[in-house]
Amino acid sequence: MKKILTISLIFSLIVITSFIKNSTKKIDEELFILKVNISNLNLELDNVKLEFDYLSSPEKLISYQNLYFENKLTQKNINEIDIIDLTREKIITNDFKIIDSKK
Repeated sequence: MKKILTISLIFSLIVITSFIKNSTKKIDEELFILKVNISNLNLELDNVKLEFDYLSSPEKLISYQNLYFENKLTQKNINEIDIIDLTREKIITNDFKIIDSKK
């Protein structure tokens, strides 16, 4: 009787250990995937922050214009902008109109 009890105890410990090991392995895989996703999202966040910091201020845009384009860019009124439709065989331009979102 003592032998059977000892064997059953050892067998149950082996099964429980196997179950715990498999569970922790699955958790580790999920953790790794989450860390990779967080890493990718942090990289994207850094890029967006960088873009926002350097391109959002008018002073920066003016300095880039002076640095790279030297007076080749001119300011246009928004009413002077046309929309070009290239879906057909001929080019059709439409006047750009500001639509009030409150309507």
